[in-house]
Amino acid sequence: MSTDLETEEHQALRAAVAALGKRYGRDYMTSVVRDGAHPRELWAEAAKLGYLGVNLPEEYGGGGGGMAELSIVLEELGAAGSPLLMMVVSPAICGTVIARFGTEDQKRTWLPGLADGSLTMAFGITEPDAGSNSHRITTTARRDGSGPDADWLLTGRKVFVSGVDIADATLIVGRTEDARSGRLKPCLFIVPRDAPGFGRSQIDMELQAPEKQFELVLDDVRLPADALVGDEDAGLLQLFAGLNPERIMTAAFGIGMGRYALGRAVDYARTRQVWKEPIGSHQAIAHPLAQAHIELELARLMMQKAARLYDDGDDIGAGEAANMAKYAAGEACVRAVDQAVHTLGGNGLTREYGLASLITAARVARIAPVSREMILNYVSHQSLGLPKSY
Repeated sequence: MSTDLETEEHQALRAAVAALGKRYGRDYMTSVVRDGAHPRELWAEAAKLGYLGVNLPEEYGGGGGGMAELSIVLEELGAAGSPLLMMVVSPAICGTVIARFGTEDQKRTWLPGLADGSLTMAFGITEPDAGSNSHRITTTARRDGSGPDADWLLTGRKVFVSGVDIADATLIVGRTEDARSGRLKPCLFIVPRDAPGFGRSQIDMELQAPEKQFELVLDDVRLPADALVGDEDAGLLQLFAGLNPERIMTAAFGIGMGRYALGRAVDYARTRQVWKEPIGSHQAIAHPLAQAHIELELARLMMQKAARLYDDGDDIGAGEAANMAKYAAGEACVRAVDQAVHTLGGNGLTREYGLASLITAARVARIAPVSREMILNYVSHQSLGLPKSY
């Protein structure tokens, strides 16, 4: 794919990560899933090479880059067939939030480990009865006593939390009561995996991925005062500081997956011969693949715009672009995977070619972390100024 708009440094990063991904590839990820394991070897090597923490500050062991660099890493690993979904969560969401809003102690405690891969953090926002409506979050935090040093007690439930089994802690979105208005406002808390009252149960998923999904139950989980990330009165700002990178990285995830599927289909169409010429010479095969390529390229352009705006500190502009990038990438990914499977015919459903499992996986980019319908709601009233329907 064309990278002419990228700097030489970005092109070099892309090539280096592509080489790493090629050494592992789809077969590696498939074997990890089959064994019920985690891609620890790839995670460790990506960390050693500095790719996991490329967006984190240099003074805490990171690469000093931003979402532009981190999205390149995930896209290229995905294009090689071996995406690391926890990159969306650990360095992109949690690392970004702590780097921007955490205390000095929180930064020293977590950022070096998130950068070198020795620590992993999960992120819990979705609830059974809230879905995409963050205003309905019922997980609440209350002080056990008075004063700034009083402990917090956290109670509630979360669902579809990725990687809790391997995470050292989970960044939980809860709500605290405003002393002046009595209204609940969002706040973020670091919850260690071994905290008493912090329970988890694995959700049985059809999705074939090494990252497991969990439901969490928080039953009066006692946390020290410094478990709160940032300012209690700036929770919403801090939350969206993590959600924009999440959308950018989900776009990278979808683009990478779509590129992998498209690459397999193109290779097949070049060599598969039923009549006189390879099937790729027929427009009924060639044109849909060309269309998938165009859509993936367009999605990447919007992802690059979103990353640039975010890295430049334009949170409002990045919010619009990140949502659009996530939408475009999700649609492009689903169509690319569908067309790839269709191009291979029956072979597209075999384990040998490894495309059929992507039919389910591609839907992740449409559904999570926010549905395409909610993105259309966002664009219709934020970008176009139309009345809200909810």
